[in-house]
This record gives sequence, structure tokens and C-alpha cells, in this order.
Amino acid sequence: MSETMTLRGPVKKDRPAPQIRTVERRDLTGKVLGTVELDGELFGIEPNVSVLHQVITAQLAAARSGTQSTKTRAEVRGGGAKPFAQKGTGRARQGSSRSPNQVGGGVALGPKPRSYAQKTPKKMIRLALRSALSDRASESRIALVDSFGWDTPKTKDAIAAMTALGLEGRILVVLGRDDIAARRSFRNLQMVTTVAAAELNAYDIIRADWVLFTDETLPTSTPTTSEEVA
Repeated sequence: MSETMTLRGPVKKDRPAPQIRTVERRDLTGKVLGTVELDGELFGIEPNVSVLHQVITAQLAAARSGTQSTKTRAEVRGGGAKPFAQKGTGRARQGSSRSPNQVGGGVALGPKPRSYAQKTPKKMIRLALRSALSDRASESRIALVDSFGWDTPKTKDAIAAMTALGLEGRILVVLGRDDIAARRSFRNLQMVTTVAAAELNAYDIIRADWVLFTDETLPTSTPTTSEEVA
């Protein structure tokens, strides 16, 4: 090895500084109340596509029930007696009528109940969530209202609010703990999905065309330690 040659470890990718994006704050009639600056650490980073893909894949895998099941030759009813004589029939010898190569027999290597859940580090889950929020913010697909403030649930009010805000396609509405009337108002709308602020996840954000927050549910970053990944 040449004396001038040096050994280098993996080069860490330089991440661009978070961008500061803004969103108009409106009421349910569509009136602009002001402009709110979004948290750059949540809405302004460069999306990590590979982490986003891995986390969403794990989330969909965990949602699988895994209850499919087939019977092996030991579980199929019957087959206790030898179906025919060992020799003299001209056929291949058979010890049971319930072997996998027989009609009505068991299934060889068939599916059994199992869990499809994957272990995903918490840092990756947080990064995927931030990447999904930043992706929607980069396309100006984040909407903000002051509050819903409905006392009784009415689907008509929910439709009027979406129309006034100009939201179309799949809409993800992030609700607070006390937004019970709003949750019931949106549940009959096919293209609207509601989620509690504490259960906000990357998959629901990515599959939605618009993400609607209230003043209460708009996320902000908390102080991180040196171990946090950007």
C-alpha cells in the first residue's frame, strides 16, 4: 500500500438546513386569520425516502391479521388405514389417503397463523413522520384552522368547512382529545380520515392529499438530545 494512501471511513451525507415554511391560518368559513410559521424541524427537512418506505412497509405489515391457516396431513380427518395393498396393484405405494399428493389430503408447507410485525427503531419512526410532514409541506398541502368548535355533530357542517377551505381529494383531519363532535361530523365522509394527534403516523400522511390541523394539534418540535438523528 502506498504511503500516501489513507484509509477513510464512510462519508456522512451533508444534510441541508431545515427550511422555514408558512401556512395560512383560517376559520371554518375560509376567512384568513393570519399566517403561521411551521416548525422547520418537522415541516422543513429533506424527506428520507428510504426510511419512509421502510417504516410504512413495517406499519402495513403489522396491520395484517396473520390468521390464515391450512391443515397438514396430521390434522386432516381420516387416512388411518392403508388405502390399498403394497404390491400387486400396479400403482405407486401409498401409506395414507391423506398425504399431500392425494385428493382430500393435507397441505404441504401451507401457511399457518403468524405475526407479520417488524421491529422498527423509534428514531426511524420519528424521522419517517417528520419526512412525511415535510413532504406535504413542500407541496403546500398543509392546512390550518383555528378550531372546529362544533357542539353537535353534523355532516353538513363538515362538508361546508371542507368546501370553504378549498380542500379536495383525500383529507386527513388531525383532531384533539376534545374534538368529539368534529370526529362524528367527519366520519360519514368517504374521502376524509380522522386521526388523533397522538396517533399521527407517516402512512396516513403520505396517503392523504391534504393534512388539516387545528391550533391545538399543529405539532412543534421538542428539544432533542445529541443522539437524535436528523
